[in-house]
Amino acid sequence: MSEEIAAKSVALTLIESLRDLGVAHVFGVPSGGWVDFMEAIRNTDGIEFILTTHEGAAGFMADVCGRLSGVPGVCFGTFGPGATNLATGVGGATMDRSPLIALTDEMGQTMRERVVQMGIDHQALFEPITKWTTRLDTLNAGCIIQDAAKVALEGIPGAVHIGMPVDVTAQMALASPTPVASEAPLRYADDEIINQAWQGIARAEKPAIVIGLGAVRANIADEIIAFAEKHTMPVFLTPMAKGMISEDHHLYGGVLFHALSDQVAITHSQADLMVAIGYDPVEFNYENWLMDIPLLNVNTVPLDIDRKQYANTLQMEGDIKTNLALLAGGPVGESKWDIDALVTRKKAMFKQMSPKSNEMGPCAVLDILRDVLPDEGIMTCDVGAHTHLIGQKWRTPKPGTQIMSNGWSSMGFGLPAAIAAKLTKPDVPVCCVVGDGGFLMTAGELATAVRYNLNIVVVVLTDNDLALIRIKQQRKDNPIYGTPVRESGGIGGDNIFGVPVLKARSESEMEDKLKEAFETDGPVIVEAFVNSREYDELVLKKDK
Repeated sequence: MSEEIAAKSVALTLIESLRDLGVAHVFGVPSGGWVDFMEAIRNTDGIEFILTTHEGAAGFMADVCGRLSGVPGVCFGTFGPGATNLATGVGGATMDRSPLIALTDEMGQTMRERVVQMGIDHQALFEPITKWTTRLDTLNAGCIIQDAAKVALEGIPGAVHIGMPVDVTAQMALASPTPVASEAPLRYADDEIINQAWQGIARAEKPAIVIGLGAVRANIADEIIAFAEKHTMPVFLTPMAKGMISEDHHLYGGVLFHALSDQVAITHSQADLMVAIGYDPVEFNYENWLMDIPLLNVNTVPLDIDRKQYANTLQMEGDIKTNLALLAGGPVGESKWDIDALVTRKKAMFKQMSPKSNEMGPCAVLDILRDVLPDEGIMTCDVGAHTHLIGQKWRTPKPGTQIMSNGWSSMGFGLPAAIAAKLTKPDVPVCCVVGDGGFLMTAGELATAVRYNLNIVVVVLTDNDLALIRIKQQRKDNPIYGTPVRESGGIGGDNIFGVPVLKARSESEMEDKLKEAFETDGPVIVEAFVNSREYDELVLKKDK
């Protein structure tokens, strides 16, 4: 084995290591230093280079591949501007908890400390936005991908960066792969902590549950629902945990932070104990919504909270699934929740997010899209006012069928995310919802969708308005300034980069155009002309 590896170049060794890991796509914009890797990919079955329009989009695509496949997504950027462009997507993977391996060119050792064109310290650049940053050499070429993948996947997933000096890629790899260390045994809470947790739940009159990203990774939706039903606990979600419980379930309480969160707060503010399962404050800090009540935190990592404000906390640290199973064995208290009132509030909240007028708004567009898109379909979305509406309104059958960026919250995420979703799950219908402002940030990736003939439907909400900022301006009694996307009109003609644009100005047109789009080969844009004023009474409500 070692002789075989030693006969291969560093570039080929690294690419075969990625292929053997299960990586099917590497996203990026090539450079001269990447040529040896391109040739290695061309000659390696099972892995493909995907040329993107912008390195930031390559990072977003790798993020979503990692989320959906469970194998770290991989992206590449060259020196300086290539790396800084890539950093936007890499930071997104870390903050949205997706496993990712970022590769960048680096100067050779003799030039690393010199003043040179495009030369910056990539290790310093990526250190604060990754879990680990390291450098490729001839000695570690055989094991660096295994090590990077282990770090990217273990604990809270995130990004790893590997700098690749251009003077080593064509050299021969000098070491064989080393076995990846076995995982540490599962940790779980001790008997004393479990007993305290049981007693706290038994004493509580109105206990509730909040679910976060960690619970999604633990794949414990059924266990949480059974636990909630046993104790009659309302269940709340962070936006990226959508799909963990059906919106139709009688204990569903709503999504924190997004549209009409003040209505959700009517319920969770009544709780006298909050059981947090896999809660990740990267989406929403406890202090922004949780009342001063006891908190039981079931998570793999220590509780992140202001201990002065919330002194009554209990941590069940360790494997989430194991600890939840232990917690479920405790006694049942007497719940005093009025579940009928909870269901009534939930129905009223959803009714408030239904279309209100004859002029088409984003609520109508989402209703129609939800009817047309099959339950197994994937909808990605960009960042903006529509994201807040989707977070509360969009019916999500299971995790992974609605994909957003909430920990990082970068505009420009939606279209690259849809491209990655289609590449990862080619047999699943895929669409994305973007505002016209966010669409302009990554419209060039339509060329990527055309290049690979990807069947994705891009719904552009054209309102010529950066609505979230405009609403904040108006609530401060400031004039509207710097937020109109354009004075009037739409995104362009009937075709952009070879992608047909179907225009819809009414609900009947919207339904017809969506059905046509999903039946069309290749990417299609459906431009929905909507009134953004519908957002004003729905988003940016107080959670506390």
